[in-house]
Amino acid sequence: MDHAPLTISITIIEEHIQTRKCTLVKNSKEEEEFIEELTKVIARLNTENISDKEMLEQTLQIFSNNTDRLWFKYSKVVNITKHSKVWWNNDCHRDLKKYRILKQLED
Repeated sequence: MDHAPLTISITIIEEHIQTRKCTLVKNSKEEEEFIEELTKVIARLNTENISDKEMLEQTLQIFSNNTDRLWFKYSKVVNITKHSKVWWNNDCHRDLKKYRILKQLED
C-alpha cells in the first residue's frame, strides 16, 4: 500500500463583521478643528524631562488620552455600507436620494 487516508478537522470560528465605525469627514469643519486641537495637544506635551521608562509611559498616556478625547469629540459614528467608499461624498448621497424619490435614470 502506497497511501494512507488522512482526516482533519477544521474549526470555523464565527467572524465578527464590523458594521459601524468612527470617522472624520474629509475637508470638514470637524476635521479642521480636530487637527487644530491635536496640534495644540502636541505642542503642550512636555518632553523635556523624560528621564526614564515610567516618565515616557506617563507622557505617552497623556498624549493617548488627549487624542482619544479629541477623536470622540470630532468624529462621528457611521454605518458601514456598500457606499462606505472614499469617493462616496455628500453629492453622491444627495444624488442617490434624488434618484430613489424620482426614479429617473438621469438622476
